[in-house]
Order: sequence, then C-alpha cells, then structure tokens
Amino acid sequence: MAAPFLEVSHLNKAFGGLKATNDVSFNIARDEIVGLIGPNGAGKTTLLRLITGILKPDSGAVRFKGQDITRMKVWDIVNLGIAGTFQNMRPFRRLPIIANVMVSCLSPRSMKTGEWVKRIEAKAMDALEFAGISDMALEKASTLSQGDLKRLEVARAIATEPELLLLDEPFGGLSPAETDLMAKSVKRLHKGGRFGRLHSEGPAMIIIEHKLQALMKIVDRVIVLNYGTVVAQCSPEEVVQHPAVIECYLGKGEI
Repeated sequence: MAAPFLEVSHLNKAFGGLKATNDVSFNIARDEIVGLIGPNGAGKTTLLRLITGILKPDSGAVRFKGQDITRMKVWDIVNLGIAGTFQNMRPFRRLPIIANVMVSCLSPRSMKTGEWVKRIEAKAMDALEFAGISDMALEKASTLSQGDLKRLEVARAIATEPELLLLDEPFGGLSPAETDLMAKSVKRLHKGGRFGRLHSEGPAMIIIEHKLQALMKIVDRVIVLNYGTVVAQCSPEEVVQHPAVIECYLGKGEI
C-alpha cells in the first residue's frame, strides 16, 4: 500500500503551558484541496509552521511522500516540494516586486526544469500575473497594500513549483470581488492550469481561511481545529452541521 502524500502523525507542540497542537493526526491526498478552519488561537498557523519546518514539534511526525521531514531544515522541505504563505509577511521591501519573486525562482527545486524553462524574469512575471499584481512588477514591495502583499506571498510560493502548497488566509485584506478572483485562481492552479509546470497536475493544498463562504466553494474536505485538537474532518456540506464545529464557534448554549 502506497504511503499517504502527506501524513501528519500525533503532532504535539506547546508554548509554555499552552498546547498549540494536541495529538494532531491527518492525511492529505495528492489530488486534494483541504480547508483548515477553527476559532482564533485554535493552532492552525502553528500546524502549518510545523509542516513547513519553521517550528519543530515536541513529539509526533510529518511525512511527505513517505519521507520523514519532521526535523528537516525549511529550505530542504521547500526543495522537496512544499511551500507556504503566512500572515506575517516578510518581503524584501526595498526590492522591486518582481525581484522578490525571482529569488524564489532561483531555488534548486525551481531550477530543475525541462525544455519548457523560461528566463527567470519571465517565470517570475508568470507568477505575478497569476497573483494579479503583474502591473506593479517594478514597484518596491514597501509600497504594497496588505491585500497585495498577500498576493506577492502567493506568487513567491508558487514560483518554487510546489507539489503541496500551504496558504494562510490568502483572502485576507481582499475585497469580495478580489476574493472571488483569488479563489478561482487557486482552483485553477490546483488543476494545473497555469505556469508551464513540471507536473501535469497542480499542487495539493491546505488552506487556512476565515472567509468560510469563499473557502467552502473550492475545498474537497475540511479539518477543524479547536484548542489545538482536531474536532472534525468532513466535507464542506457536512461541516456546517457538525455539532462539534457549531460548539467551537458558537458555544454549547447555541446548539
């Protein structure tokens, strides 16, 4: 039996007396988009940071395509095919936007290309066009709004040619129209419909998002965290009626 594409096993991470993740386990298939939801402080961002190697768990394991990546360096995990965006964005603010993306294009993974490979500038522009900010390519990153910084983070991540893409609130700071456009773009990326790719299929995805209406339109499955614990794993249709999900958002008195 083949190993799961991504396998998270009994992850525990505490900060002092606070358990950010509590025995978290789940699998992700190669063809899935999975939503990761829960109240503020539920441990969602911590979980993504554990998968990407930014944080190391107190116990438990993360395996990607059968390989244990739990203690690997962040850059080694990126070169295996996992990339992510986070709420605390740290672009090279004095550099043009396109230069920020070109740095990602120079990663060893991104440079492993076939005959389709383009010049680095053109590849970076492709990523910016996907994210919807190619018209600002020569502006400094310091001039971007919060919403456009989110788009830059997405462009930088996809420029590494990931097989698993982790997105932390990609719709944050976007207007309803921009949110709809980004959601459609994410779905198109997942289907491989962009960017002269190494793979015929786009990346699997885990998406943290508080704009649940937009999220539920694009995900195949939803994982719900509360106080660092997985309380539900189900379809978008089932999650809105799940008693444990209703309780963690509204409290017992509202059920």
